[in-house]
Amino acid sequence: MSKPILEVKNLKKYFSVNKNMFGKSTGLVYAVNDISFEVYDTEILGLVGESGCGKSTTGNCIVRLIDPDSGEISYQSKNNETVNLASEKQSKLKPYRSEIQMIFQDPYSSLNPRMTVQKIISEPMSIFNNYSKSDLRDRVASLMERVGLRPEYMERYPHAFSGGQRQRVGIARALSLNPRLIVCDEALSSLDVSVQAQILGLLEDLRDEYSMSYIFIAHDLSVVKHICDRVVVMYVGRICEVAETSELFEKPLHPYTEALLASVPRISTDRKKQGLTLEGEVPDPSNPPQGCAFHPRCIYAKEECSKRLPELCKVSGANGNKRQTSCIFYDKLELHGISAVENKKEGI
Repeated sequence: MSKPILEVKNLKKYFSVNKNMFGKSTGLVYAVNDISFEVYDTEILGLVGESGCGKSTTGNCIVRLIDPDSGEISYQSKNNETVNLASEKQSKLKPYRSEIQMIFQDPYSSLNPRMTVQKIISEPMSIFNNYSKSDLRDRVASLMERVGLRPEYMERYPHAFSGGQRQRVGIARALSLNPRLIVCDEALSSLDVSVQAQILGLLEDLRDEYSMSYIFIAHDLSVVKHICDRVVVMYVGRICEVAETSELFEKPLHPYTEALLASVPRISTDRKKQGLTLEGEVPDPSNPPQGCAFHPRCIYAKEECSKRLPELCKVSGANGNKRQTSCIFYDKLELHGISAVENKKEGI
């Protein structure tokens, strides 16, 4: 692979909880706890895990909607300038905000109900570019048409659109500045299944047309398998596994990944083929377990798992691909994924 356009190194984000009567914090929520990964040019990187694992917080740190506590977010701009987004002052981030955009989860709350669609889409361009009113209107019309909306609807307000149409407005807004990287934060989760398929196809087409990269945050593994090139699996603020999508689904190297894959709905009455059910609840991120955070729910756990904090180590995958896993017994376990043959038989 070429040099990554985004490198996240040892990123941490903690939130204060349980303030006492004097306003001082008595605890911390370890939302993102020392994670590292890369995003390459035109790549779609999936970020998956159960609710509360820290994937959305990671996305918010990358676009600097929230400030990280420590770590680096190195971004290579279109001009080949490298900047640490994690430590740069907000006043100096403007040149890079046009290159990193975000598509939000909820299309109902992410659009200003008091602004017309034209104003919503054109607002970023008004801030970053000097367009005349006629040029701005033409640009908005072009973007609306590209995302599948009728340009004559630009004077309407968000309440006049369906959920899928509102998400298309959000996509058009993200595209308005010709970004190099878009963070999709659960962009499909609030939509109907039929609409999800349409938006998914649109995102794939736009990636090829505009040569963009995506960080695709999701919990639906069937969607992740369809669109992502590589996948990062998170659990309680840490990374469990990183691998190319096909390898991850066929042969996971972490028990948590195996459990997530087993939860993917399949047309089968064979319980053995469906896999094991993940039992228990996600640990409290303000008080994570000692050692491996997954060991209380892991059917393969041994005594060492509760004492030793695992590090993300590199593993050679198929065709020389590099994989990463944090399971200390990965080479001794026979974990099961979802093979291409099984998918074909079961209609997945």
